[in-house]
Amino acid sequence: MSIISWIILGVIAGFLGSKIVNRTGQGLMLDIALGIAGAIVGGLIFSAFGASGVTGLNIYSLVVAVIGAVVVLWAYHQIAGNRTP
Repeated sequence: MSIISWIILGVIAGFLGSKIVNRTGQGLMLDIALGIAGAIVGGLIFSAFGASGVTGLNIYSLVVAVIGAVVVLWAYHQIAGNRTP
């Protein structure tokens, strides 16, 4: 997969994952970063259970990436907490 495909998949997975976890986005750059990290984590989770991970820019990979993004976002919120300025 090219870097452009990872960014596109990361944006979509990060956006959907942040809507599932907390109903608001984290900002474009953080959504991309957490979405790409989610795709990697989702691929590792699915590979650990014997399924294939992210295989390209398709619906299956998007589902894997969103599941991974939800895990990453949940962990991010547990570590970062609710910080108020």
